[in-house]
Amino acid sequence: MSKKRGLSLEEKREKILQIFYDSQDFFLLKELEKMGPKKGVITQSVKDVIQSLVDDDLVAKDKIGISVYFWSLPSCAGNQLRSVRQKLESDLQGSNKKLAELVDQCEALKQGREESEERTEALAQLKDIEKKHKELKNEMVQFADNDPATLEAMRAAIEVAHQSANRWTDNIFTLRQWCSNNFPQAKEQLEHLYTEAGITEDFDYLELSSFPLSSSHDPETPKQLLVEDQA
Repeated sequence: MSKKRGLSLEEKREKILQIFYDSQDFFLLKELEKMGPKKGVITQSVKDVIQSLVDDDLVAKDKIGISVYFWSLPSCAGNQLRSVRQKLESDLQGSNKKLAELVDQCEALKQGREESEERTEALAQLKDIEKKHKELKNEMVQFADNDPATLEAMRAAIEVAHQSANRWTDNIFTLRQWCSNNFPQAKEQLEHLYTEAGITEDFDYLELSSFPLSSSHDPETPKQLLVEDQA
């Protein structure tokens, strides 16, 4: 013998609504929980079913004193269905209007775009022009290093790097002189320390050579000076 199939949520909603329609009365939740099983809705499901009906405005509820009453009349359900129908009809009219506008726009856009030999040729030419434009943009990127504005910016950066390098060189000479004056007995240790730090006898201020705005310059020169400054 096959097991009896349980009611779906929609079927439970219909059963509970039928209780209201048949009695046209007001009920407490505990009363509905007692009446539910008689309609095939188990007690544990009644509360959730009632809440779903309240959320859809098919069942009304109100608190009177300390008690909450539920009710629903056939006329209330009819009004609710009529409101839903009116909304759906309004939405349908709006959608149909929008569709008609889109169709008109589509037809207007087709004007002058009919397939023809001239149009096909014009589209082919446009495609070639777009391809050429892309190639030229890529070529411009390759020549960006020789752009006058770029070279001028590099010249300014080199000048800043040169000034910074010589300023630190001056600070190093000042520090060496201070150490010599204050620690004459540690001359050998200081010289060893200077050598380890890369401060040798040929350590001196940097001279800034000319940097012509020409593609023949060594592209690594400004980068080297900037690296020295950062170091």
